[in-house]
Amino acid sequence: MASRSVNKVILLGHLGKDAETRFTTGGSAVTNFTLATNRRWKDQQTGEWKEETDWHNIVLWRSENLANYLLKGKQVYVEGRLSTRSYEDKDGNKRYRTEVVADDVLLLGGRADAAGAEGGFDQPVSMPRSARPRQAASNEPEPFPDQGISDDDVPF
Repeated sequence: MASRSVNKVILLGHLGKDAETRFTTGGSAVTNFTLATNRRWKDQQTGEWKEETDWHNIVLWRSENLANYLLKGKQVYVEGRLSTRSYEDKDGNKRYRTEVVADDVLLLGGRADAAGAEGGFDQPVSMPRSARPRQAASNEPEPFPDQGISDDDVPF
């Protein structure tokens, strides 16, 4: 019997800053942003409410048109997997970075727009994986997940 494992992350939070998109030497877009999630609980000893914020580094491949909507304060649903990579800093020290590699990103709501109206979204901007067209099987796996987003998918 083969052993199984699961690497699944689901986050619902607010963007800490506007997303940044860069391009690899091969021309693939990679968008990075930070997501804040909060946890609130009542301290059993003092009876006071406490709150804790966790920050998550998110990496989104091949979705450069979505980056224009990933603005500071927006509420976002992210589904993906954890990935840890290592690199050497400028002093030659080995560093590690853990990120969430996003498969699905949905804009849910967030900060008010310039006119003062609520700038929330109830429609997903990213197409869920289950709704994407299936690709023909090949011998070589695709290096990055296909986000399947075009300008026609953006609801405004």
